[in-house]
Amino acid sequence: MVKKKKIQLFDVFLIVFMLLVVITTIYPFWYTIVVSLSGVDKSSGIQFLPNKFTWNAYKLLLNYSAVWIGYKNTILRCILGTTLGVFFTAMTAYPLSKNDLPFHNFFTDFILFTMLFSGGMIPTYLLVKDLHLLDSIWALVLPGLMGAYNIFIMRNFFRSIPVSLEEAARMDGASWFYIWWKIILPLAKPVLATVALWILVGHWNAWFDASIYIHDPNKTVVQVVLRRIAIENSSADMNAIRTRMSNGTNLATAKSLEMAMVVVTIFPMLVIYPFLQKYFAKGILVGSVKG
Repeated sequence: MVKKKKIQLFDVFLIVFMLLVVITTIYPFWYTIVVSLSGVDKSSGIQFLPNKFTWNAYKLLLNYSAVWIGYKNTILRCILGTTLGVFFTAMTAYPLSKNDLPFHNFFTDFILFTMLFSGGMIPTYLLVKDLHLLDSIWALVLPGLMGAYNIFIMRNFFRSIPVSLEEAARMDGASWFYIWWKIILPLAKPVLATVALWILVGHWNAWFDASIYIHDPNKTVVQVVLRRIAIENSSADMNAIRTRMSNGTNLATAKSLEMAMVVVTIFPMLVIYPFLQKYFAKGILVGSVKG
């Protein structure tokens, strides 16, 4: 006969505590969605269901050209930044994983130095300006192409790959680039996916560099559009949308419009993350082990 396990007081406390954590974590997302679907503003308090359900906020946003222009530029930035960032980070990390690399300690210390100190915002802006990169997608991609932390994470992962695989390939006449491209990178999918996710989220959420380097409205990113709509709340963007809301049929409030913009902005990341999650934990654990 199987004895029933008694539920202890600590188990009850743990369950209640975790439920509170889950609710606290999920509710801001739920509140954002609820308000974006509301046709009437609620003055204050907790809100679980939309007030006068309507899709008008999303219809107005998706019919507004600045949102689509920002989306196009943001997607282009993410594709270029993530692809080039992962490629050059892997190219830099692989030689550093070899202790017999000439000047190995010098290169390692040099990259580590960039984690502790930076040139600053004004020198970086002057450099971008002198390179004639203003109002260019490359102004958003090249300054942060590689990060020292990503390099070290990837380097440690490369060190965990058995050296015997490389030695066997070298005996068969394979070049170092062939080994890196055909053997090392396929085995490094977990850390590549992890670093790619970090870089992708960084580019997707970035807005400050775009607000500094990009002045052409046709080249701005969606986060800058979001900032003008949700924070400044007084730009031509908001006035143009409010003009569309002024007719009697389109019932949408400024607050629902702001929340709808937040949902539209974070939705792609919520879709992409589950597909990379299975690689994320392995890439972090193996890449963080000191080699």
